[in-house]
Amino acid sequence: MASVLVVEDDQFVRSALIRHLTDAAHTVRSVGTALEALREVAHFRFDVVILDLGLPDLDGSEALKMLRGITDVPVIVATARDDETEVVRLLNAGADDYLTKPFSVEHLSARMAAVLRRARSGPAEAAPSSVIRVGGLTVDPLRRQAELDGAQLDLTRREFDLLAFLAGRPGVVVPRKELLAEVWQQSYGDDQTIDVHLSWLRRKLGETAARPRYLHTLRGVGVKLEPPAAQSPGAEPPR
Repeated sequence: MASVLVVEDDQFVRSALIRHLTDAAHTVRSVGTALEALREVAHFRFDVVILDLGLPDLDGSEALKMLRGITDVPVIVATARDDETEVVRLLNAGADDYLTKPFSVEHLSARMAAVLRRARSGPAEAAPSSVIRVGGLTVDPLRRQAELDGAQLDLTRREFDLLAFLAGRPGVVVPRKELLAEVWQQSYGDDQTIDVHLSWLRRKLGETAARPRYLHTLRGVGVKLEPPAAQSPGAEPPR
């Protein structure tokens, strides 16, 4: 059973979703506008949000960005828009999955189950029983906590998943397709999806793409995480 927020202005669709989710033993709250959705997630804890894009007060894509500013709750976008560019843009903006209307209740149930499973367990290979240490970086997959030089990092759910996955393979170049499959649980996507999250993660690790310390991108190959190289006098910084 999950706590679900349905954000849908079409009363017929909204009622059908509420009925289906309630019959499946989920706890459901529903709103018809983006601003109401923001108020809901600010006051209640949800396991998943089903977000329509065609809202009367604010486009759903803008609502998604605002939601991501205050919560890491998994978001499934449900809309009649089926343009591939739009799909990629929404995934890059923080959507966890995407459903094109009309869709069956069985399809929705399957997507919800997959999103909830990922949110509750994280990447399957990124949850060893021991704490991971790479240089001054410490990652605890079970407690979902990370520290850099003793200071706790404030990471989003996706940032933590990405960091834990890479930290579990120190020095190994991980192909971007593998990151999409294991961290995002997606078989499709573009490099921007990864680049955006790497940029946010680098910022929190106190580094940049031009001056990396832990995260290194090998253009056309993949990404690796390794401890900063010990510098000797006159040594060049890692590239």
